[in-house]
Amino acid sequence: MSEILTLDALSAPLRALRLLTLAFPDLPAPVIDLSSIYPDRLALSFHLSQGGFAAFEAWRAALGIDPAAVDFHVQCDHRTGVMTAQTEYGGADIELTGYTQVPASAQMPAGVA
Repeated sequence: MSEILTLDALSAPLRALRLLTLAFPDLPAPVIDLSSIYPDRLALSFHLSQGGFAAFEAWRAALGIDPAAVDFHVQCDHRTGVMTAQTEYGGADIELTGYTQVPASAQMPAGVA
């Protein structure tokens, strides 16, 4: 039988969020995801309306993540670019994700992989 987690089990990402708020109050506000499925992870995502790649890049730089450690791919719709990176901060695993629209001129036609 699995044990139900308490709010205390999320203390690492909650502490990291508090530390990030204090250290970087002027950075763009992300979408914040905490989950009892991954209790040590704090996921921060940036959609087009939150600055997309520019906001992602500001957070990447602030957290000292090497640009070479960033993964980039285009989703299967050929319209959405995605950047991801991971680091550790304040005792939590931080996952950054940035989304942006791929310009029509760079999109691949449907059916081309």
